[in-house]
This record gives sequence, structure tokens and C-alpha cells, in this order.
Amino acid sequence: MSDKLNALLNRLKSQQRDLILAMAEHDGMAAGSALRQVAELENVIAAVEAVADEEANRERKSG
Repeated sequence: MSDKLNALLNRLKSQQRDLILAMAEHDGMAAGSALRQVAELENVIAAVEAVADEEANRERKSG
């Protein structure tokens, strides 16, 4: 995985983790907006991982 993709992935996961931990601090159901942010981050994380896999496959084929 390229350094830039890896750094982006780490930032996204960190942000998602921070949101989840913040929600865990509160009693009751988390706000819908917070849940949407976590879900959106999960989608972006999956997309970045897919691009990283594509790049790794491309490098293996050309290497």
C-alpha cells in the first residue's frame, strides 16, 4: 500500500474510532448524525482499502 493511502486510511480509522469512543461515553442512543458519520467513514475506509488492493494487484502484475 502506498504511503499516502496508508496515511489516509490511518486518519480515517482514527477519526471513526474517536467518534465511536465518544458515543460510548454517553448513556442512551447516539445521535443519528454521529451514527451517519461512523457509517460514512466505514464506506470511505472500505473504498480506500479497495483502491489499495487494486494498486497492490497492479504492482504485482507489472512487477
